[in-house]
Amino acid sequence: MSEIRILPEILSNKIAAGEVVERPASVVKELVENALDAKSTRIQVEVENGGKSLIRVSDDGSGMGPDDALLALERYATSKISGEQDLFSIQTLGFRGEALPSIAAVSKFSLISRRRSDPAGAEITVQGGKILKVAQAGAPPGTMVAVNQLFYNMPARRKFLKATATEMGHITDVLARMALGRPEVQFKLVHNQRVVKNWTPTDRPLDRVLEILGSEFAGRLCRIDAAGGDLAVSGWISSPRVTRSGSAGIHIYVNGRYVRDRVIVHGLLEGYGGRLMKNRFPAAALFITVRFDQVDVNVHPTKNEVRFAEPQQVHEAVKRAAAAALDLQDRPPWASAGSAGKEVLRVSEPAGPGNRFGALRPAPEKKAVQKPGPAGTLPAPERLFAADGSGERPGPGAQQPLWETRRFSDLTIIGQVHDSYIFCQDEKGLVLIDQHAAHERICFERLKKRGTATVPERQGLLIPETLELGHGQAHMLAKLIPELARLGFEIDCFGQNTFRVAAVPGLLSGRPAAPVLMELMEEMAASGVVPDTKKAADACWTIMACHSAIRAGQPLEPGQMRQLLLQLDACDNPSCCPHGRPVWLRWTKGFLEKAFARK
Repeated sequence: MSEIRILPEILSNKIAAGEVVERPASVVKELVENALDAKSTRIQVEVENGGKSLIRVSDDGSGMGPDDALLALERYATSKISGEQDLFSIQTLGFRGEALPSIAAVSKFSLISRRRSDPAGAEITVQGGKILKVAQAGAPPGTMVAVNQLFYNMPARRKFLKATATEMGHITDVLARMALGRPEVQFKLVHNQRVVKNWTPTDRPLDRVLEILGSEFAGRLCRIDAAGGDLAVSGWISSPRVTRSGSAGIHIYVNGRYVRDRVIVHGLLEGYGGRLMKNRFPAAALFITVRFDQVDVNVHPTKNEVRFAEPQQVHEAVKRAAAAALDLQDRPPWASAGSAGKEVLRVSEPAGPGNRFGALRPAPEKKAVQKPGPAGTLPAPERLFAADGSGERPGPGAQQPLWETRRFSDLTIIGQVHDSYIFCQDEKGLVLIDQHAAHERICFERLKKRGTATVPERQGLLIPETLELGHGQAHMLAKLIPELARLGFEIDCFGQNTFRVAAVPGLLSGRPAAPVLMELMEEMAASGVVPDTKKAADACWTIMACHSAIRAGQPLEPGQMRQLLLQLDACDNPSCCPHGRPVWLRWTKGFLEKAFARK
C-alpha cells in the first residue's frame, strides 16, 4: 500500500490558509489589497470581537460578475496574472489566487459583488470551504466580503488568537499602513459598530503622513524626492531631533506595496550618519519605485517581503537621498538663499554602464578640519567605566576609576564648555562631565529609591493634560496605570483611547507629561508585550529621568555645577546614564604630556 497520498482539497486549502492567514489582521490585509486592486476609492472595514467573530470589508471597486465571483473561490484562480512573464513583473498587490479560497476554508464566508454594468449582484455563501449558496442579490457596485467565526473549524488554531484588544491593535496597524500608502482612498474602520478611525481622502499626501505618524512630526519632516534611471525614492523622513526607540515608525512602500526590508532600513539609517543616538530610530514614509521586473514580491506568502535584483544600488539610493535631504536641513540660516529654503530635493542622472538604475548624486562631502597634533594625530581622551561590572572594565595598566581615590566634589571646576559639559581638573589631569548624562543618572537613582515609598511625591496639574493614543497603546497604558500611580502619576480613562493626566511626579513638575508617557508606550510597543512591574518601573524611571534632567546647552552657575558633582558622589553607578552613555571622560596628565610631545 502506498504511503504517499494526495490530500483532499479542503485539507489543502486549510494548509494554504495557515500560510496566508495568521490572524484576523491577515484577513483584513488580503481583502483590502483586493479592494485596492479593484480601483476602489472608498473602503470600509467592520470587525467584531477583534475580528474573531466578524470581518466585513466593503468597497466601491469594479466588482465581479457571477462567473468571476465563483472562479475567485478556486485556488490559483486570479485576474492578475495571465502568463509566465507576468509572474516576474507583478504590478498588483494581490496575485496568488490563494487568499479567498484559503479564508473561505477556515471560516463562515460570504461574498456579494456587482459590476456597474450589471443589474444585480452575485451572492455566494461558503462554510468551511464548501459552497452552500449561489444566488442573485441586490447590491451597490463593488464587493462586500464577510468572514464570520474565523478558524471555527480549526480549534487548535483559534485558541492561539490573542485578546480582542491585541487583535484589534494589529488590524488598526495594518489598515493605517495601507492608508498611508494610498492617501487618495478613504479608509474607515468600525469595531463593534463604533467608528475607530476614518481616514478621509486627500490630495495632500503629507496630511495623511502626519495623520499616521502623529501631529508631533508637523514641521519636523524632511521631504526627499530623488530619481535616477529606473529607480526613484520619495517621501518624508523625520528630523534627527525627533526619534523613537524602535523602527516601527519607518514605513516602506515598494511600487505601492508596504514591505519590511532590512536593506532599505539600513540604507536610511546610514543616510543619517552620526545624527542619531545609539538605539534611536527616525520616523519615515519612504516610497521606492523600481521597474516591476527588478523586484520579486513572490518570496513570502504574506507578500510583506521583497527581493531586489540590485539590492546594493537600492541601499545606496536610499542612503544618498536621505543624507542629501538632511544636509540641506543642516545648513545654517546664513547659507545661500537659493538653496536653504528648498523643501524638495530632486536629483536625477541618466543610467550608465552597469547601472540600470542610474546614479543619485550624493551630497557634497564635508571636509573635516583637523587640528594637527604630534606626528599628525589628534589626541583622543581615555574613556573610563565603573569597575563594578556596569560597562567595560579598564584594561591592564589603565588608571583606576576616579571615585575610588577621589570624589567628584573634590574636582576643581574650570568652567562650562558649550553650555553642555563641565570642565574640571585635579592633580592627575582633566575630566569632562556631560551635564545631561550626569543629571540623568542622579534623577534615575533618586526615582528608583523613591519608587518603594508609600506616598510618592506628586504635583497636581492646574489644567489636566489629555493624551490620545492608538488602540494598542491605549490598551497598554490602561494596564500600566496602577504602576504609574505608584510613581506619582494620576491618570484615568477619558474616552475610548483618550486619557486624562491630573497629576505628575514631583520631579516632572513644570514639564508636560504627554512626551514622557508617549515615549514609554513606544518602548513598550517595541517589545511587543506589557512588561512585568519591575521592567515597567525601570522603563518609567529611565524616561522620567531623561525628561527631568538638565539639558545640553543649558548654562549653569558655578554653584549649580558644584551641586551636580556633590549629587553625583551619592550615585551607586556614576559611570553612565540609564541609557548607557558615558557620564565622564578623562585625560591624564601623562597622556596630555605625551600627546603634546613633552615625553
